[in-house]
Amino acid sequence: MKPRSKILIIAGSDSSGGAGIQADIKTVTSLGSYAMSAVTAVTVQNTRGVKSVIAISPIEIKNQIVYTAKDIKPDAIKIGMLHSSKVVNNVLESIEKIKVKKIILDPVMVAKGGAKLISDRAIKILKKKLINKVSLITPNIPEAEVLTGVKIKNTDDMIIAGHKLIKLGAKNVLIKGGHLKSKKVEDVFLNKSDLKVFVNLRKNTKNTHGTGCSLSSAITTFFSCGKSIKKACELGIKYVNSAILTNPKYGKGHGPINHLCSIHLIKRFR
Repeated sequence: MKPRSKILIIAGSDSSGGAGIQADIKTVTSLGSYAMSAVTAVTVQNTRGVKSVIAISPIEIKNQIVYTAKDIKPDAIKIGMLHSSKVVNNVLESIEKIKVKKIILDPVMVAKGGAKLISDRAIKILKKKLINKVSLITPNIPEAEVLTGVKIKNTDDMIIAGHKLIKLGAKNVLIKGGHLKSKKVEDVFLNKSDLKVFVNLRKNTKNTHGTGCSLSSAITTFFSCGKSIKKACELGIKYVNSAILTNPKYGKGHGPINHLCSIHLIKRFR
């Protein structure tokens, strides 16, 4: 099997392998595409929390993006953790230089254990300059609240927040509903002319580390292969739900999902 597309991932590293750029690479690979990376930060963490975050120099992040894309032009870009205003500005300069049209932004702000992963100044620049440059933004509920100022308690609030993101310049929005306490998980997709609520049963597990990273990477992969952005969201959600359902139960805290759920080995590798 040859890769169907080429994805450049701009994100932080997770030493435990369940989230961040490790989860992104696993997702892109398991869905049949080729993953490249620009590491924005190195985190020391495990399933129980983040111990420390080591920032990569903004100019070196820019160099990773431009130098990689100069040789292998990506079909799409997934952007994850951007921890400082200088990083956001350098990523903006980079994506304008390499001219890739399909860009998915997952505005990573807080780790599963509660550690803050982005500065307030970076959030302001992200809202003002980056949101209008991407094809889709995929915040979870806490991130959507930070970006819009809307207190989200139900699906109607998610829709209100989504429309506020559209007013900020977003072309398409997918607000992930996993943080609401309900038997069903409702993810809201919308743009100026369309609204779709994806409804799925909640899986009874604590092993959901890296679901946001994995979802945005799955969407990027499907989008890069020619699916519409709405269909890519639908397929990405299905992939992540399957990965949660078959999670390997690793770690003593919030364990990883099963990124290999989409892979079927041919006979000679068994």
